[in-house]
Amino acid sequence: MIPRIRPAVAGMALAAGLAAGPVQADEQVLICYNYGCLVEAEARFSEAQLAEVAARLLRADSAVAERAIVAQVLGQLYRWAGEQLPISADRPGDYLDFGENGMMDCIDHATSTTRLLLMLEERGLLRFHAVDPIRRRVRWLVAQHFSAVLRERGTDDAPGEEARFAVDTWFGEHGDPAVVLPLEDWLDGEGPDVS
Repeated sequence: MIPRIRPAVAGMALAAGLAAGPVQADEQVLICYNYGCLVEAEARFSEAQLAEVAARLLRADSAVAERAIVAQVLGQLYRWAGEQLPISADRPGDYLDFGENGMMDCIDHATSTTRLLLMLEERGLLRFHAVDPIRRRVRWLVAQHFSAVLRERGTDDAPGEEARFAVDTWFGEHGDPAVVLPLEDWLDGEGPDVS
């Protein structure tokens, strides 16, 4: 026999649940792959995974520390996404994985990384940075490259001073930490050599 819950007890349980705060659901983020966002598929991140990410990010006590942790966290998010999607086949640059299902060019990386950063921002996990639009660099008239961008929030000491940083996951192996560089350096062609 299933015991019945009296209305007063049920009401107290509901009130206790509401007092605990909103329950967040798993997050789904569209990940691009197969070059130029030819394919977009959802990667699901559980609350347990996101709680792990949150604990890491909340340790940051400065913008510098937050950028270092963000680089690591992005690698972890990509590894979890690679357990669900074929992006674990991705290799640095554009040629080492050419023709593989799951290969990612800089457009795929910039778009997916920006979406992952927006997820973190929407959850209140970026305390020292805000997500800016994707940036493009053009060199030698035809060579172009795209990256996600974080803007360091101004401080009380320097309210108008907001440095920007390229957050580029294209350079490394699947799941490696992102390369984070001052945006001006990235625009000048800085970054690991993957040719």
